[in-house]
Amino acid sequence: MIYLDYNATTPLRPEARAAMLPYLGAEFGNPSSVHRLGSRARVAVENARAQVARLIGARASEIVFTSGGTEANNMALFGIAAVKDGALVTTTIEHSSVLASATRLEEDGRRVHRLDVDRTGRVDLDGLRVALQHRVALVSVGWANNEIGTIQPIAEITALCRAAGAVLHVDAVQAVGKIPVVAEQTDVLSLSAHKLGGPKGVGALWVRGGVALEPRALGGGQERGRRSGTENVAGIVGFGAACQVAVVDDVTGTRTTELRERLWDGLAAAIGGVRRNSPRDHSLPNTLNVCIEGVRGEALVAGADIEDVAISTGSACAAGAAEPSHVLRAIGLTTDEARDGVRFSLGRETTVGEIDRTIDVVAALVAQVRRVQPREVVHV
Repeated sequence: MIYLDYNATTPLRPEARAAMLPYLGAEFGNPSSVHRLGSRARVAVENARAQVARLIGARASEIVFTSGGTEANNMALFGIAAVKDGALVTTTIEHSSVLASATRLEEDGRRVHRLDVDRTGRVDLDGLRVALQHRVALVSVGWANNEIGTIQPIAEITALCRAAGAVLHVDAVQAVGKIPVVAEQTDVLSLSAHKLGGPKGVGALWVRGGVALEPRALGGGQERGRRSGTENVAGIVGFGAACQVAVVDDVTGTRTTELRERLWDGLAAAIGGVRRNSPRDHSLPNTLNVCIEGVRGEALVAGADIEDVAISTGSACAAGAAEPSHVLRAIGLTTDEARDGVRFSLGRETTVGEIDRTIDVVAALVAQVRRVQPREVVHV
């Protein structure tokens, strides 16, 4: 199968698999135990913590392991809201784990400002300046959007937040491993292992020293009291190994960008009425989101799957949802247009041949659908 759904999940890197194997067998110790098996497990966890920290330029002591990006985002929003008074500021295109957390906080009486974005998905900085004139406890924004790939101006957002005394949480799940991410540009940062070649079911929250955060899981005091519960040793070790090899360099980024643009140029040439939703600039090098006039995104995904091409209508976390993409609606598409959205997300393993085959498959499927259900095609 041609796999072009890397923003949903990535193949487990061989380095991660090899690192995990001992901890799925003979090295089964609990890292909180004081005997040799436990001590070896503790060493493995701490080595992985250092590997994760190194990738984002952080101190290992500030890494809190979680079950994934969703828990990390929940921990950040609820944990900071519990100890700091003031409003929450976020945007209309965040991941569902942030949006749902914001809604729950609002239901509990917290004031929430949801910032608009422009047609490329970039946050309204003037709107943020206005919001920060009021008492704000926390700003939560994604470094890069999972559906359309837009990269936010983190440096500018950070400067505004620090001037206002607001804590900045950044969901960097889609950014880490694809573009350079420096934790110190933020205050709290979320990561997920399976987005960069690690296993599913493990992630991390980086918390800057001095940032207060109330723990959400209470018990034995693991993770320096910030998240109790026996650590997922095998998953954490795999996460660390994936971070060890997730080196973002200009060569990789340039190659992926070239493949993305080859895909766009091929689709635009082969199909009438195709609209690009992902910006060319300030965007993840691997992400292309398009709408094809007259073809529902779900139908195209299903047809491509039959032809052994894996693509997506958007966030995997919203799979099966009847509603159109909230991200596409936020950048100005109508409800009907948003239902036509399809996301192609590339990876290190993607080849030129796979891109060309995908263009051919999509073009043939579109022609087939339009013959069966003809609609006026608007060339854009």
